[in-house]
Amino acid sequence: MSTAQFIQPAWLARPSTEVAPDLLGCTLVRQTADGTVLRGLIVETEAYAPGDPACHAYRRQTTRNSVMFGPAGLSYVYLIYGMYHCLNVVTDLDGIPSAVLIRALQLDAMPPGTDPLKERKLDRVAAGPGKLCRAFQIDLSLTALPFALGQPLWLEHRQPNWQEDFEQGAIALVQTTRIGLTQGIDLPWRWYVKQCPAVSKP
Repeated sequence: MSTAQFIQPAWLARPSTEVAPDLLGCTLVRQTADGTVLRGLIVETEAYAPGDPACHAYRRQTTRNSVMFGPAGLSYVYLIYGMYHCLNVVTDLDGIPSAVLIRALQLDAMPPGTDPLKERKLDRVAAGPGKLCRAFQIDLSLTALPFALGQPLWLEHRQPNWQEDFEQGAIALVQTTRIGLTQGIDLPWRWYVKQCPAVSKP
Protein backbone atom coordinates (compact mmCIF):
# COMPACT_ATOMS: atom_id res chain seq x y z
CA MET A 1 0.00 0.00 0.00
CA SER A 2 1.32 3.43 -0.94
CA THR A 3 2.03 5.84 1.88
CA ALA A 4 0.07 8.41 -0.14
CA GLN A 5 -3.09 6.62 0.98
CA PHE A 6 -2.45 7.44 4.65
CA ILE A 7 -3.88 10.71 5.91
CA GLN A 8 -1.11 12.98 7.15
CA PRO A 9 -1.40 15.59 9.95
CA ALA A 10 -1.12 18.44 7.43
CA TRP A 11 -4.37 17.29 5.77
CA LEU A 12 -6.10 17.49 9.15
CA ALA A 13 -4.65 20.93 10.05
CA ARG A 14 -7.80 22.70 8.87
CA PRO A 15 -10.97 23.84 10.64
CA SER A 16 -13.00 20.90 11.90
CA THR A 17 -15.98 22.04 9.81
CA GLU A 18 -13.88 21.43 6.68
CA VAL A 19 -12.33 18.16 7.81
CA ALA A 20 -15.56 16.54 9.07
CA PRO A 21 -17.30 16.19 5.68
CA ASP A 22 -13.99 15.34 3.98
CA LEU A 23 -13.50 12.38 6.34
CA LEU A 24 -16.67 10.72 5.05
CA GLY A 25 -15.63 7.87 2.79
CA CYS A 26 -12.21 7.67 4.40
CA THR A 27 -11.20 4.59 6.37
CA LEU A 28 -10.46 4.25 10.08
CA VAL A 29 -7.96 1.47 10.75
CA ARG A 30 -7.39 -0.10 14.17
CA GLN A 31 -4.48 -2.44 14.86
CA THR A 32 -4.86 -4.28 18.16
CA ALA A 33 -2.04 -5.47 20.42
CA ASP A 34 -2.20 -8.98 18.94
CA GLY A 35 -1.78 -7.63 15.40
CA THR A 36 -5.42 -7.89 14.35
CA VAL A 37 -6.33 -5.14 11.87
CA LEU A 38 -9.88 -3.79 11.85
CA ARG A 39 -11.13 -1.45 9.14
CA GLY A 40 -14.26 0.67 8.82
CA LEU A 41 -15.52 3.23 6.33
CA ILE A 42 -16.34 6.54 8.03
CA VAL A 43 -19.98 7.38 7.26
CA GLU A 44 -20.87 9.96 9.93
CA THR A 45 -18.97 12.77 11.64
CA GLU A 46 -19.51 15.84 13.81
CA ALA A 47 -17.34 18.96 14.08
CA TYR A 48 -16.41 20.80 17.29
CA ALA A 49 -14.57 24.11 17.19
CA PRO A 50 -13.61 27.25 19.16
CA GLY A 51 -16.58 29.35 20.20
CA ASP A 52 -18.81 26.29 20.11
CA PRO A 53 -20.63 25.84 23.45
CA ALA A 54 -20.83 22.07 22.85
CA CYS A 55 -17.05 21.79 22.47
CA HIS A 56 -15.20 20.31 25.46
CA ALA A 57 -12.63 23.12 25.19
CA TYR A 58 -15.24 25.90 25.14
CA ARG A 59 -14.51 27.30 28.60
CA ARG A 60 -10.88 26.50 29.29
CA GLN A 61 -8.09 23.99 28.88
CA THR A 62 -8.20 21.06 31.29
CA THR A 63 -6.36 17.79 31.75
CA ARG A 64 -9.18 16.02 29.93
CA ASN A 65 -9.32 18.25 26.86
CA SER A 66 -5.68 19.35 26.62
CA VAL A 67 -5.04 17.17 23.57
CA MET A 68 -7.57 19.29 21.64
CA PHE A 69 -5.17 22.24 21.97
CA GLY A 70 -2.33 20.24 20.42
CA PRO A 71 -1.36 19.70 16.80
CA ALA A 72 -3.64 18.08 14.24
CA GLY A 73 -3.57 14.34 13.79
CA LEU A 74 -3.86 13.24 17.42
CA SER A 75 -6.63 11.11 18.90
CA TYR A 76 -8.97 12.42 21.58
CA VAL A 77 -10.88 9.68 23.37
CA TYR A 78 -13.30 10.45 26.18
CA LEU A 79 -15.91 8.61 28.22
CA ILE A 80 -19.60 9.55 28.36
CA TYR A 81 -22.25 8.30 30.78
CA GLY A 82 -19.45 6.45 32.54
CA MET A 83 -19.53 3.63 30.02
CA TYR A 84 -19.28 4.71 26.36
CA HIS A 85 -16.05 5.84 24.70
CA CYS A 86 -15.99 8.36 21.86
CA LEU A 87 -13.19 8.79 19.31
CA ASN A 88 -12.23 12.19 17.93
CA VAL A 89 -9.58 13.38 15.49
CA VAL A 90 -7.82 16.59 16.54
CA THR A 91 -7.85 19.14 13.72
CA ASP A 92 -6.84 22.72 12.94
CA LEU A 93 -3.60 24.48 13.92
CA ASP A 94 -1.62 23.87 17.10
CA GLY A 95 -3.20 25.86 19.92
CA ILE A 96 -6.67 26.01 18.36
CA PRO A 97 -8.96 23.52 20.15
CA SER A 98 -10.81 21.69 17.41
CA ALA A 99 -11.80 18.10 16.73
CA VAL A 100 -14.01 15.84 14.65
CA LEU A 101 -16.06 13.13 16.34
CA ILE A 102 -16.26 9.92 14.32
CA ARG A 103 -19.86 8.89 14.86
CA ALA A 104 -20.32 5.80 12.69
CA LEU A 105 -18.48 3.27 10.55
CA GLN A 106 -19.62 0.92 7.82
CA LEU A 107 -17.94 -2.47 8.27
CA ASP A 108 -17.27 -5.29 5.83
CA ALA A 109 -16.94 -8.00 8.47
CA MET A 110 -17.87 -8.65 12.08
CA PRO A 111 -15.04 -7.64 14.45
CA PRO A 112 -13.61 -10.45 16.61
CA GLY A 113 -15.44 -10.87 19.88
CA THR A 114 -18.71 -9.36 18.66
CA ASP A 115 -21.67 -10.80 20.57
CA PRO A 116 -23.91 -12.38 17.89
CA LEU A 117 -26.93 -12.15 20.20
CA LYS A 118 -26.57 -8.38 20.60
CA GLU A 119 -25.30 -7.47 17.14
CA ARG A 120 -26.99 -9.52 14.47
CA LYS A 121 -26.85 -6.86 11.74
CA LEU A 122 -23.40 -5.91 10.48
CA ASP A 123 -24.63 -2.42 9.51
CA ARG A 124 -25.45 -1.63 13.15
CA VAL A 125 -22.26 -2.89 14.84
CA ALA A 126 -20.52 0.49 14.56
CA ALA A 127 -23.57 2.71 14.09
CA GLY A 128 -22.78 5.22 16.80
CA PRO A 129 -19.68 6.60 18.57
CA GLY A 130 -19.92 4.26 21.56
CA LYS A 131 -20.66 1.23 19.42
CA LEU A 132 -17.74 1.79 17.06
CA CYS A 133 -15.34 2.21 19.99
CA ARG A 134 -16.58 -1.04 21.50
CA ALA A 135 -16.28 -2.87 18.18
CA PHE A 136 -12.76 -1.50 17.57
CA GLN A 137 -11.57 -1.90 21.18
CA ILE A 138 -10.95 1.83 21.61
CA ASP A 139 -10.70 3.18 25.16
CA LEU A 140 -8.96 5.95 27.13
CA SER A 141 -5.58 4.24 26.70
CA LEU A 142 -5.66 5.34 23.05
CA THR A 143 -6.10 9.07 23.64
CA ALA A 144 -3.42 11.62 22.65
CA LEU A 145 -1.79 9.20 20.19
CA PRO A 146 -0.94 10.11 16.59
CA PHE A 147 -3.06 8.67 13.79
CA ALA A 148 -0.14 7.09 11.95
CA LEU A 149 0.97 3.84 10.39
CA GLY A 150 2.49 1.65 13.09
CA GLN A 151 0.24 3.17 15.75
CA PRO A 152 -2.96 1.57 17.10
CA LEU A 153 -5.01 3.91 14.90
CA TRP A 154 -4.58 5.47 11.48
CA LEU A 155 -6.67 6.99 8.71
CA GLU A 156 -6.69 6.36 4.97
CA HIS A 157 -7.98 8.59 2.18
CA ARG A 158 -11.05 7.76 0.12
CA GLN A 159 -10.65 4.98 -2.40
CA PRO A 160 -10.76 6.19 -6.04
CA ASN A 161 -14.01 4.33 -6.76
CA TRP A 162 -15.75 5.96 -3.76
CA GLN A 163 -14.51 9.40 -4.78
CA GLU A 164 -15.67 8.84 -8.36
CA ASP A 165 -19.14 7.77 -7.21
CA PHE A 166 -19.28 10.85 -4.99
CA GLU A 167 -18.25 13.23 -7.79
CA GLN A 168 -20.80 11.68 -10.15
CA GLY A 169 -23.61 11.97 -7.60
CA ALA A 170 -24.04 8.27 -6.89
CA ILE A 171 -23.04 8.98 -3.29
CA ALA A 172 -24.48 12.03 -1.54
CA LEU A 173 -23.76 13.66 1.81
CA VAL A 174 -26.26 15.17 4.24
CA GLN A 175 -25.42 18.13 6.49
CA THR A 176 -27.59 18.67 9.56
CA THR A 177 -27.49 19.50 13.27
CA ARG A 178 -25.61 17.41 15.81
CA ILE A 179 -27.11 14.73 18.04
CA GLY A 180 -27.55 14.46 21.82
CA LEU A 181 -26.52 17.99 22.77
CA THR A 182 -28.02 20.60 25.05
CA GLN A 183 -25.88 23.48 23.74
CA GLY A 184 -24.94 24.46 20.21
CA ILE A 185 -27.90 22.46 18.96
CA ASP A 186 -28.57 24.89 16.09
CA LEU A 187 -25.14 24.48 14.46
CA PRO A 188 -25.34 22.30 11.31
CA TRP A 189 -22.07 20.53 12.03
CA ARG A 190 -23.03 16.90 11.51
CA TRP A 191 -22.47 15.13 8.21
CA TYR A 192 -23.37 11.65 7.06
CA VAL A 193 -23.58 9.52 3.94
CA LYS A 194 -27.13 9.67 2.64
CA GLN A 195 -29.15 6.45 2.85
CA CYS A 196 -26.29 4.57 4.49
CA PRO A 197 -27.69 1.90 6.85
CA ALA A 198 -24.69 2.23 9.19
CA VAL A 199 -25.42 5.83 10.18
CA SER A 200 -26.42 6.27 13.84
CA LYS A 201 -29.94 7.09 14.91
CA PRO A 202 -30.93 9.98 17.24
